[in-house]
Amino acid sequence: DKRTIEKFEKEAAELGKGSFKYAWVLDKLKAERERGITIDIALWKFETNEYNVTVIDAPGHRDFIKNMITGTSQADCAILIIAAGTGEFEAGISKDGQTREHALLAFTLGVKQLIVAINKMDTAKWSEARYKEIIKETSNFIKKVGYNPKEVPFVPISGFNGDNMLEETTNASWYKGWEKEVKGVKKEGKTLFQAIDA
Repeated sequence: DKRTIEKFEKEAAELGKGSFKYAWVLDKLKAERERGITIDIALWKFETNEYNVTVIDAPGHRDFIKNMITGTSQADCAILIIAAGTGEFEAGISKDGQTREHALLAFTLGVKQLIVAINKMDTAKWSEARYKEIIKETSNFIKKVGYNPKEVPFVPISGFNGDNMLEETTNASWYKGWEKEVKGVKKEGKTLFQAIDA
């Protein structure tokens, strides 16, 4: 709810980490908040029109890979969060990159549904070219892992501003939405929430 987010925003600002307000919904440990990384798995429940959803926030940091495996092995669907920032995306999909590693782990652990959230689009100035470049490169490597890119929604978001997470962003007039097709059934939407509901 809005009041909780405002509380987290105030607490985060006091530590000089105002942009972490959304992360703090799930990052409860003092060390997580101070270091700005997820260490332990955390659960958060909510309902969509179609599903009762339990988000398992699993750490992405290499030091906490055991915790990530524990969280991922319980999932029906994975949300692969990719940073759109120059250099960040490239590092993530490099030969030993964490993005590539996380997609492979999710598939290997039996998670057959995937959503790709392309985060930090605000730092990429909501560039359509950057969005398309990331989709192309990501589609290539998730296909090699075992996912069918046609079944994967690619959603541009800004976690910092909350853009395109619950409500459609006004910062990307070029963005017509995501679509996926599973077993001949097409689904489409615009936001990350809608992708979770699909």
